[in-house]
Amino acid sequence: MKVGLIGFGKAGKAVANVILQNPDFSLEWVLRNSTLLDHHSVSEFLGIESEDPACIHSLKNMGVDELFDQFPVDIIIDFSSTETIHMYGSAAAERKIKIISAISHYEEKEKKLLKKLSEKTTVFWSPNITLGVNYLLFASSMLKNIAPEVDIEVIEEHFKTKQGISGTAVKIAETLDLEKESINSIRAGGIVGKHEVIFGFPYQTVRLVHESISREAFGNGALFAAQHLINKSTGFYNFEDILRPYFTIQ
Repeated sequence: MKVGLIGFGKAGKAVANVILQNPDFSLEWVLRNSTLLDHHSVSEFLGIESEDPACIHSLKNMGVDELFDQFPVDIIIDFSSTETIHMYGSAAAERKIKIISAISHYEEKEKKLLKKLSEKTTVFWSPNITLGVNYLLFASSMLKNIAPEVDIEVIEEHFKTKQGISGTAVKIAETLDLEKESINSIRAGGIVGKHEVIFGFPYQTVRLVHESISREAFGNGALFAAQHLINKSTGFYNFEDILRPYFTIQ
């Protein structure tokens, strides 16, 4: 499957690293705003031996229509910014390119756009695209259904400079029907990301914890999603749609 990656920050580089080492996927190109690495090879930049084209292109020198037509891909993985979907979404949908978005925060207008694009192509969005945190989310939801009156607190820990509440923590709170006041944030050092859901029962406590050790976990999650979208028709999907069949009791 041919992949185009949008965004080449810390997470984007880690995702590119994972894609380049997976024989089932070919990283065709990376699209970024800066011209600093324009036309350079991702594999050379990261020091990874790979036969993937993996050429870096800049938006300042190449438009998305030209990029999609000259270097066609089956799927786009987006690790850029909230606004970028407006730049490439329609062009990708018209060409039936599947879209995987790993953007943490979307406003309502972006969410509406994703739904509109899903009428023409396959669209997947997850505020946190690691497989483990979505397993935690699914398991937490199941436990809440078993014990709806239990006390629940959410703790999220991230690196010192991360701004705002974790999008993943907000998603956990929404799924468990909690107020944002139930989210406790910690900012320290270089913590990649840790989320904990505490279920307080009268005489016992259950803690579900997920910790990202490396940003490569984002790449594993993105490719896990991509593998499960190969045969999906047009529509809007999330991790729950992918994980639900694994929780079905035979």
